[in-house]
Amino acid sequence: MGENAIVTNNLTKRFNNFTAVNSINLKIKKGKIYGLLGPNGAGKSTTIRMLCGVLTPSDGKGEVLGYDIYTQAELIRQNIGYMSQRFSLYEDLTVKENLDFYSSIYTLPKKIRKERMVELIKMAGLEGKEKRLAGKLSGGWKQRLALGCALMHKPKLLILDEPTAGVDPVSRRVFWQLIYGLSKQGITILVTTHYMDEAESCDEIAFIFGGKILTQGTPNKLIKQKKGKNLEDVFISYVEEQTGERVQASFNTMRFIHDKRMGD
Repeated sequence: MGENAIVTNNLTKRFNNFTAVNSINLKIKKGKIYGLLGPNGAGKSTTIRMLCGVLTPSDGKGEVLGYDIYTQAELIRQNIGYMSQRFSLYEDLTVKENLDFYSSIYTLPKKIRKERMVELIKMAGLEGKEKRLAGKLSGGWKQRLALGCALMHKPKLLILDEPTAGVDPVSRRVFWQLIYGLSKQGITILVTTHYMDEAESCDEIAFIFGGKILTQGTPNKLIKQKKGKNLEDVFISYVEEQTGERVQASFNTMRFIHDKRMGD
């Protein structure tokens, strides 16, 4: 495994006659922030589920933190942290109860559990809200609580599946400040996102479309390759190449919009 936290070789997942992920190759270095970009249905979540050890690949090879994704899935799950856009919280439990529940899954000693709980509550900005139900928290607080739950067992790899979907810009910025800090502590981050400003903050990114990785590299490298102004230009360029269609809206068929008469 060496310097890489994740390595895949022609990793593939088929559902009957549909190929959701088609022979993808990844090498994600330890301690780096790696972004996986693509439109809905591109294969991002399926890829993540295989890397998390919850979905068995149809073909190919893969290692996560040195563990084989076929034969050592349980060890993978014990050593990674996972957070989805739904936050994976129990909304009828309090802040403290959610953290306590996740710490019990990993059988942490009681003393360590208490120490980490205090630190994670502070990190999430939830001091004084320990007894509040998770379901009553704002989107930003839910997000940071979910991150705290994912970090409780001190994972070496953190996998984030669209973690900032539906939260306000301030909460997004605070969340990414936390991600930068975790990366500096040597934790590898794999994140899927639709926000190009977030993608440009990653050390490396990959564009996935139709289950295939189209390109990967540093954000600056990919922007220069496509001679774009930013990653959004690059992203749209690849989508247009793959679909053969321009990404644009058309009002030409909406005659009532062009009609100068008022009402019907």
